[in-house]
Amino acid sequence: MTEVARVDGPLARVAGMPLLAPLRIRDYRLVWVGESISLLGDQFHYVALSWLVLGLTGSGLALGTVMLAAALPRGIFLLLGGVLSDRFSPRALMLWSNLVRAVVTTAIAALVLGARIEIWHLVVAGALFGTVDAVFFPAISTIVARLVPAEQLAPANAVLQGTQQLMGTVGPALAGFTIAIIGVGAAFTIDAVSFAVAATAVWLVRNRSASPVASTSLEPTGPASPGQPTDTAEASTESIEPGPSPRASMVASMREGARAVFGDPVMRMLVLLSSSFNLAFTGPVVVGLPWLVQVRFGGDAAMLGLLYAAFGGGSLVGVLLAGAAPRSRDLGLILVAIAMALGIGLGAIGLAPTPVVAVLLFAIGGGVGYLNVALIAWAQARAEPHLLGRTMSFLMLGSVVGAPLSLAVTGAALDVDASALFVGAGALVVATAMAGLASGLPRRMV
Repeated sequence: MTEVARVDGPLARVAGMPLLAPLRIRDYRLVWVGESISLLGDQFHYVALSWLVLGLTGSGLALGTVMLAAALPRGIFLLLGGVLSDRFSPRALMLWSNLVRAVVTTAIAALVLGARIEIWHLVVAGALFGTVDAVFFPAISTIVARLVPAEQLAPANAVLQGTQQLMGTVGPALAGFTIAIIGVGAAFTIDAVSFAVAATAVWLVRNRSASPVASTSLEPTGPASPGQPTDTAEASTESIEPGPSPRASMVASMREGARAVFGDPVMRMLVLLSSSFNLAFTGPVVVGLPWLVQVRFGGDAAMLGLLYAAFGGGSLVGVLLAGAAPRSRDLGLILVAIAMALGIGLGAIGLAPTPVVAVLLFAIGGGVGYLNVALIAWAQARAEPHLLGRTMSFLMLGSVVGAPLSLAVTGAALDVDASALFVGAGALVVATAMAGLASGLPRRMV
């Protein structure tokens, strides 16, 4: 009989809050701790990579090319990652993904510290990262839905994404000052260590179920006694092993997922919105902001870190609001309204001075954080359990279409007219929001 662990002391009181209730589940806590550390390392990676490429080349096009090297395989293999998440243990997929990324980042850190780094090294590393990310992202979306009961999906996603935004607030500023004081190589080293820690945390997760059928049994064994929250999901799943069953081909599995998503008018519109958002935001934020800081504002890595921190701080506020708020029947209308506001704010970034850009990034981050939590929880609850990984990967399809194209266009457009780039990207978001309104999304998304 599986022993049910208890959460006592201060953690029990914290986990008793509705927003933090998923932390009562041991395996979820491990995933959260590991990813929290990894997400902090990611912030060091993003700032270091942008500063390194611009320092080597001074070109927005070069930075866009390096980012594109990661975005293309991430998009190409994302749907395959969704199939793998439905066929195999998402825990195992996350474990190997973190290990591979730790090795790749260690190699980059060694090249930087040895003063042997070249652009082609970063392109190859980006391609490897993108391929592994395509497996990791559906896996973590899938494992969250398997580790917590349905009523805790919104808080569980809010905790993970709130942590992501918290790291996005603290991490870039720390990374900027770290780079300014001890160099880019140290930032990559920190990221490599963070991946190793995340891999260790995932390895300690006890739920190793590889079957969606097993995942449907991830329900609490009973209510916890007052003041003594327990690891409910762990107790009901540790001994479950999938039995042999015939499997469709990879192509057939992808088609099944495509029919489930594109046969639903709301899901179709969400894929369109995701594609538009990725096209409009990815390049301007990932490539455009570093260019603005270094070329237009004449700033340093610390300024870039602070601007990213403003975005992360706003996102944290939005995530917490979404996780704490009850599910709204007006989510579709809220989505359209926030999308329009985000488009207007994005367009204004290309025309504003530094202090105003920071304020705009904080507001935009708030809207993005709220939508991410609310929409992911909505989709996880709506999806069929055996299609969960594929559903999430198709909803991430915007990265297949939008992100690589955005990076390519941004890198070239920055050297022509940066202001027009941001204004055009904002107009695209507003136009897509209006299309969602015209399609009846507010009344359909209940």
